[in-house]
Amino acid sequence: MRLVVDLDLCQGHAVCQDEAPELFEVPKNGQVRILRADPGTDLDAARSAVRYCPTQALSLVDDSESEKEPS
Repeated sequence: MRLVVDLDLCQGHAVCQDEAPELFEVPKNGQVRILRADPGTDLDAARSAVRYCPTQALSLVDDSESEKEPS
């Protein structure tokens, strides 16, 4: 799993930082910065940040699905 942000949608509300401060940083008057794209053991916090983002700028991508070879 990997965190992805759409900076065109991010408005800097910092909800993600509140939900998962170990994964996100939002400077005053700025947009989110992902500190660690692979949430690892913080996956539940990452899911909460994605769920509660008011602009839906965040997503979790399952890289293992895209790496599978077609059958």
